[in-house]
Amino acid sequence: MKKHNISDILLYVISAELIGALSALLSGGFSGFYDKYAEPPLLPPAWLFPVVWTILYALMGFSAYLIHSSDAAAADKRRALTLYWVQLAVNFSWSIVFFRFEALWLAFAVIILLWVLIIAMIASFHRIRPAAAYLNVPYLIWVTFAAYLNLATALLN
Repeated sequence: MKKHNISDILLYVISAELIGALSALLSGGFSGFYDKYAEPPLLPPAWLFPVVWTILYALMGFSAYLIHSSDAAAADKRRALTLYWVQLAVNFSWSIVFFRFEALWLAFAVIILLWVLIIAMIASFHRIRPAAAYLNVPYLIWVTFAAYLNLATALLN
């Protein structure tokens, strides 16, 4: 069994967390957003979002580390990690489009693109290291729920 490199793990996890934190900062925050809009059914309490996202970014980062540290061919790892970074960039943009610019329909298009990229990333990760793919299933589920919230908000408003 291969020994894990703690500094590489931290690099991947912390970079994912920082991207999420920067996106949240640039989005202007979640609080007060639904004071202006009708709330969709099933909207969770505001405190839950940062908790869930912190966990999901850590899982994403660790899964990317698992790909990075795998014994797969360099081209396969590069392709999988490119999908990882692209989906993370789209993830970064969604909350800014939705919360900062309040472009609800554009945000819905962005989140659908994100959803497709997550599925592609999971499939790519699965070919290299199934555990890395499985770590992203909660992320896919949460983004599916976020897409519902986005669509419901756009339809209600």
